[in-house]
Amino acid sequence: MNNLKHKLSVLAGKTSREMKPAIKKSIMAAVTVAALSFGAGNTAFAEDSKLTTVFYVYVNDKFVGTVADKTEVEKLVEDKLASVQKEYKDLDVELGLDVSFVPEQVFSSAVNANTNEVLNILKDEMTVQAEASALVIGGKPVAYLKDEEAAKEVLKTLMLEYITEEELAEVENQKKSPNLTLPEVKENETRLLDVSFTEEVSQIEEKVEPQKILTVEEAVQLLKKGTLEEKKYQVKEGDVLGNIANSHDLKLTQLLTLNEGLKEDSVLKPGQEINVTVLKPFVEIIVNRQVYAQEEVPFEREVVEDSSMFKGDTKKKQEGKAGMNGVTFSISEQNGKVTKKEVINKVVLEEPVTDITIKGTKVVPSRGDGTFVWPTNGGYVSSQQGYRWNRMHKGIDIARPSDYTIKAADNGVVVYAGNKGDGYGNKVILDHRNGYQTMYAHLASITVSSGQTVSSGSKIGVMGRTGNSTGIHLHFEVYQNGKVIDPMSKLSRR
Repeated sequence: MNNLKHKLSVLAGKTSREMKPAIKKSIMAAVTVAALSFGAGNTAFAEDSKLTTVFYVYVNDKFVGTVADKTEVEKLVEDKLASVQKEYKDLDVELGLDVSFVPEQVFSSAVNANTNEVLNILKDEMTVQAEASALVIGGKPVAYLKDEEAAKEVLKTLMLEYITEEELAEVENQKKSPNLTLPEVKENETRLLDVSFTEEVSQIEEKVEPQKILTVEEAVQLLKKGTLEEKKYQVKEGDVLGNIANSHDLKLTQLLTLNEGLKEDSVLKPGQEINVTVLKPFVEIIVNRQVYAQEEVPFEREVVEDSSMFKGDTKKKQEGKAGMNGVTFSISEQNGKVTKKEVINKVVLEEPVTDITIKGTKVVPSRGDGTFVWPTNGGYVSSQQGYRWNRMHKGIDIARPSDYTIKAADNGVVVYAGNKGDGYGNKVILDHRNGYQTMYAHLASITVSSGQTVSSGSKIGVMGRTGNSTGIHLHFEVYQNGKVIDPMSKLSRR
């Protein structure tokens, strides 16, 4: 009898090595489990009624225990697989373990099953895994998508933020025919040459926990920002921006950049939320374009002196006209910002025309050149031109100079020097023989006479308060072709 028991054990051992079945991790696991049953029942009896079949249970090729009825194990695995398939119905999920049974016929008295212990071990060992397509950047997986198509959609979505569908299709066609010669771009035309990432991006297939798999939208945000969750700081009583920045290893300029509308002098309120996450994109988009544009070429200006013309007089000999160039640029952009711009071809479409002006240089002592000097030695404008006291103040008042000398604003001839009793007191009027006249009023004394020729900057009198004046100052008026104008529009210096 002992010999018979030994032979059965040896036979069973041989069967286990040759026919060791397993519960697979895939979606077909339920079918596989069903195929593992031996015979019609869970307990097979040998010819000898004292023999029975037990099952040695292995998890990932590791022995975990013995069961007399393997259907309990099979049901546990089947139920778990059905549960995860229902929970993650859009994913290709599986259980992270292989369960296999090795049957052996033993005497009933030798059965030593520990079914509950085996079931508990299985519950602990059963993990859920899903097939995923990982986007690898810098040799490291950074985002998991449900499949390769979803991963490709992420990369395409990133590109389409900076190029159009048509441009992307054009680039892909160009890559299929790299030796195809492209015509030069024309006016108002832009050609996309290439679009790429700042880092090498590849895809690999991996099995991961379903919770790690992102939607296309989530993966796009992750690659753009470097994080799915931006940290916020809630302002406390007494907080200042500098301290908040330091406590989060930020510079104040970074903190202000992260929070639009926030300034160095902004008043913080307790409870206010501030973004303290510096975004570090995993990748950025590089776009290379070829652009044709017409560029205006500014014309040069030339002044030709003519001694036969009075100084201050000018005339146009030739009107300037801008030229035009047709320029082809090579432009590189990173996330929409131009990082490089080079001219690869330039064609002159129209030459610019130089602007030529003839300028008179002939000096006549009695004729001004239109450039007015400040009529006093320093001082300030105490009253501008405009309405005051319900009437027009035709000139400007200059007070508190370093001395009271009054000077001619430009070359000219004295056409009046005296006091008409019209409220201006002592006044001098100069005709500059070029359409301008100037008047100097409220003088204490006059040092020129009518008909006298004066040069720019020469003394014509002394500042005073004659006429209707409340203090010592110069009232200064300017006329152009008989019409009063603002003296400040002509005075060149003080």
